[in-house]
Amino acid sequence: MSEFKNTSIAPAEGKLAVLLPGMGAVATTFIAGVEATRRGLGQPIGSLTQMAHIRLGKRSEKRWQMIKEFVPLASLDHLVFGGWDPIPDDAYTAAAKARVLGPELLAPLKEFLSSIKPMPAVFDHSWVRRLDGRHVKSGTKRELANQLMQDIRAFMDKNKCSRAVMVWCASTEAYQEAGPQHQSLAAFEKALDANDPAIAPSQIYAYAAISTGVPYLNGAPNLSSDFPAMIELAEKKGVPIGGKDFKTGQTLMKTIIAPGLKARMLGMEGWFSTNILGNRDGEVLDDPANFKTKEVSKLSVLEQILEPERYPALYKDLQHKVSIHYYKPRGDNKEGWDNIDIVGWMGYPMQIKVNFLCRDSILAAPIVLDLALFGDLAARAGMKGIQEWLSFYFKSPQHDASVYPEHDLFVQKVRLENNLRYLMGEELINYLGSDYTNE
Repeated sequence: MSEFKNTSIAPAEGKLAVLLPGMGAVATTFIAGVEATRRGLGQPIGSLTQMAHIRLGKRSEKRWQMIKEFVPLASLDHLVFGGWDPIPDDAYTAAAKARVLGPELLAPLKEFLSSIKPMPAVFDHSWVRRLDGRHVKSGTKRELANQLMQDIRAFMDKNKCSRAVMVWCASTEAYQEAGPQHQSLAAFEKALDANDPAIAPSQIYAYAAISTGVPYLNGAPNLSSDFPAMIELAEKKGVPIGGKDFKTGQTLMKTIIAPGLKARMLGMEGWFSTNILGNRDGEVLDDPANFKTKEVSKLSVLEQILEPERYPALYKDLQHKVSIHYYKPRGDNKEGWDNIDIVGWMGYPMQIKVNFLCRDSILAAPIVLDLALFGDLAARAGMKGIQEWLSFYFKSPQHDASVYPEHDLFVQKVRLENNLRYLMGEELINYLGSDYTNE
């Protein structure tokens, strides 16, 4: 569980290395967007750390402050980007191929983006069968972990970075549940030394990051840092971790709509979701083993928000179905269709239809930025282990084993803001309003 230390937050001095496993559409959209923002060529829309204000004190005080001015976050000017990918394309080539950002934005950034070249990746074709990269490391799994640690240290040294943070932006791996290899740090390291096939590439990245004191945030639904061994390592090393799976298109809509329906005690018989996607992520998810990982992440949301066991009259027979289809012509422009069958007064049926034409990487990029900055803040504040206050950004929020995950977007936002208030010694806001009505 995350732990707060009542010490002052270390200042955000020096450069921050933002290390990205996976330098495809999401990572390059993020990098290009940050650089465009630094040059005044665009705005970081979607980023709480850059755009949002936070209320401080009572409403009557009318005291608001931008988050980036309220808490000591790293400046965008101090971010340095690096990463790994099984495809050797530099960030400009990868961004151009991804076709998320247009040439009018990429052209002035070409020299900068071309200078960012991925390091050879830890990659195992058996975990992502629809990709066949050749820009990869070789060796045993223990050797691969050591190579990643060396990469991290060498990158920080070369770029004169004082701190680093790692945000997973690579593909969804084949579905996996924690086994005996994942139950303790000793068991995991023994499995690593034995080259155990149950140790996935993302777990090697997480292990390397945490072992070198680097916060690790997991942007895919992989079993990556959300198992006892990695939590034990994070606690031991005093490193913040969090995940998993960036909350972007369809699930973002669910965490906005479902809490509202439940708040009004409206029933639901079914929620049918399907979408088409044509980028590298869509191609990977066309494999049933990889889709299973994503499906589990997506399906858990409604179950927790609606609580059918607590409200059987409203939700006990809910059918929730999710499908993803790879459709190459769409590229990164995902289209999602949702049909929601709801039930109102006296059992009368109604329907909600949602057609969300979103851009997957455009929604994910600001999440990467916020997680990098908040992950670094947590490390400087002495927080370690699972950072549940970052649940706002994830489809399947990592949580302590003793509690259920919180999926309600609005509850998540209150928790995030209260954590920031707590860190800065400000009064937490409970929205009771009693300080006004009882005066």
